[in-house]
Amino acid sequence: MSSPFDEDKPRDGCGVFGIYGHPDAAYLTYLGLYALQHRGQESAGIVTSDRENFHWHLGMGLVVNVFDEEMLSKLEGDIAIGHNRYSTAGSSSLQNAQPLVRHIAGELVAIAHNGNLVNAPYLRRELENKGAIFISTSDTEIIAHLIARSGQLYFEDRVVDALLQLRGAYSLLIMTRNMMLAARDPWGFRPLWMGRLGEAVVFASETCAFDVIKATPEREVQPGELIIVTPNEIKTFQFAKEKHAFCIFEYIYLSRPDSIVFGEIVNGPRRRFGMQLAREHPADADIVIPVPDSANISALGYSQESGIPFEFGLYRNQYVGRTFIQPVQTAREKMVNIKLNPIRNVVEGKRVVVVDDSIMRGTNCRRIVKMLRRGGAKEVHFRVSSPPNKFPCFYGIDTPTRQELIASSHTVEEIRRYIGADSLGYLSIEGMLSCVKNPDEFCTACFDGRYPVEFTDQTLQQLSIEFTRGRKR
Repeated sequence: MSSPFDEDKPRDGCGVFGIYGHPDAAYLTYLGLYALQHRGQESAGIVTSDRENFHWHLGMGLVVNVFDEEMLSKLEGDIAIGHNRYSTAGSSSLQNAQPLVRHIAGELVAIAHNGNLVNAPYLRRELENKGAIFISTSDTEIIAHLIARSGQLYFEDRVVDALLQLRGAYSLLIMTRNMMLAARDPWGFRPLWMGRLGEAVVFASETCAFDVIKATPEREVQPGELIIVTPNEIKTFQFAKEKHAFCIFEYIYLSRPDSIVFGEIVNGPRRRFGMQLAREHPADADIVIPVPDSANISALGYSQESGIPFEFGLYRNQYVGRTFIQPVQTAREKMVNIKLNPIRNVVEGKRVVVVDDSIMRGTNCRRIVKMLRRGGAKEVHFRVSSPPNKFPCFYGIDTPTRQELIASSHTVEEIRRYIGADSLGYLSIEGMLSCVKNPDEFCTACFDGRYPVEFTDQTLQQLSIEFTRGRKR
């Protein structure tokens, strides 16, 4: 669902999937991860339990390339958790692929994590000073060490002890040989759902993963809630409470439009963003086109509200991988030219409104405008279905540093001139929040710098260093 100009986009977080009590656990987890592929493309992994032993396989790349039928047949057991990764903290390498498997207090444990911890640098330093040895550079291994060092007797109490030390975003699945635990941070940054498939219990980042295996969504895991699934019962309790801070970018860009996230099908707010954008920034134009695919729904909303016909004016080559995965900038630029092309008989001689979901650096918006003019567009009016991104995210979305975010140092008019559009309009923060339920429960830090989980300037500096290192590795 991502734009083909992804190096100018926030990188997605991760996708987690788990199932307890189904004989085809590995295959169903594979299908669930396939449905969640948009949340991470760097690595994929599945760990299963046959109630006595763990079986696992992890690899770099897309789900379909990491697993085949022969590999899945070796992943025995009726309990499984899986993970798709895009690195928001820690480098992109096999050592950081998840689920993470460790021996803790004589028990094999697997952990799959979506999110990012703002106190990770502090926790890691404290653990290393106490003799902890880290194999990976991801936040997830910190959680494993905290569980291992807890003085609590029962495993679920060890997990709670660890969770209470974490600050930031985490939707977690933790598996032992005979137990599965699902936890969501008290602020609720990232989504996590619980569902049923017959007698089996299923967890997933988004409900689209339930649809593909014909599971029934039951409810969202609540912020600050821990759910424990054992052979005999399902236990749940609230381990912490904070003011909710749901990530608004799940609606703008990250989640699939057919998923239920934060209590609503994503298609609804995403379309309303486009409609509100049309009210705030109308244009005298002939057609509205999206930057496929993440802006499709917002562009439909813009068209619906403005009365300007909707068209697909840019063709996306579906057989080219995401451009931001390419390690070298010049390679990415070449891939962009392969991946997107104007449809000349749609845009030629037309005044075009092009709708995108966000602008980060602005480099690819500039290429889009040039591409449309080469395709014969008479005018290009650029519209963005989110406010200007001025601040980086430290809660699980790998946005560029503030210095790299064009809106942090340029006015809208300066950005318009840079990308070469005839006009440029962003959705306002107030307009965006008017399109969602319970607007005071959303995090808008990437737009206004109001970070809901506080951290010191020293921690902020360290986080920025870690994020930059992660992108360079």
